[in-house]
Amino acid sequence: MQNHLEWLTQIPTDVGNYIAGFVDGEGSFNISLRRRDDHRLKWDVDPSFNVSQKDRVILAWHKKVFGCGTLRSRQDGVVYFEVRNLAMLAERVIPFFERFPFRSATKKRNFAIFKRIISVLRTGPLTQDILEKVVRLRETLNEGHGRKRKYEARHVLNGKSSETLRQTRLPVNTELAGSEMIKSDLMGDHELHNSMESSDLIPPKADRRDNINKPS
Repeated sequence: MQNHLEWLTQIPTDVGNYIAGFVDGEGSFNISLRRRDDHRLKWDVDPSFNVSQKDRVILAWHKKVFGCGTLRSRQDGVVYFEVRNLAMLAERVIPFFERFPFRSATKKRNFAIFKRIISVLRTGPLTQDILEKVVRLRETLNEGHGRKRKYEARHVLNGKSSETLRQTRLPVNTELAGSEMIKSDLMGDHELHNSMESSDLIPPKADRRDNINKPS
């Protein structure tokens, strides 16, 4: 298993900045809530980072650089590079964008909120207190008219009105977010890709139409 810090330092600056710019426009950080009747709390939290594009080649390259995640395709030809493993989000995705920060204010804010949620989830098994903290932070993530969610805070926090939720929203300091790296115990037995040669980190040509709609 390659050391996460070693992996991060091996990424060339131009490659990191290219990916950060690409994700700034095409990527997103999400927290999904799922009903689980077999769970004590009846809810499960599913964090994810994804990038969508019709060019499969460029997303396969993202996956190679990060050394984790999966590729999946939709029937309309859109391909997703997605990381959903909590350890990989904390030890690969977050440190990457701390070293190669975003430029847009919106993405900086959403990343800062996502970091806090991952930090909360990493404190231990899901409890009612952790669930409520995550749900409150989630209310501030990806704000806008285009946001669609199956489950909202009102479904989880029974008896608490929208006004109560607004009053208890946790502040996010986007200036500090880029300088505070989430600590990792670097334990766990998750499989990682082997060390990459410098040639593997060169961005592929984005106009490789012959590879766009190949199934994963």
